[in-house]
Amino acid sequence: MTPLDIVLAALGLAMLVAVVRLIAGPTDADRAVAVDYGFFVTVAVLAVLAVRLDERSLLDLVLVATLVGFLATVALARLVQRRSR
Repeated sequence: MTPLDIVLAALGLAMLVAVVRLIAGPTDADRAVAVDYGFFVTVAVLAVLAVRLDERSLLDLVLVATLVGFLATVALARLVQRRSR
């Protein structure tokens, strides 16, 4: 078992935490943060897999996903802010 496999297992546990928070979150803001965190974990898994598999094309996907994640975070923040008024 390589250290990258251990990192992937830890990221799997982190995704489990995000899913639990998504289900149990009492407010819309908690759920928005859980979705954002889950997306961050997914991007981290892609980055670790790019290194583990020595696949450089996955790094392009990580870059694009990071940009999309930023825009989604801004959109979710505006949506939560509108609902709280």
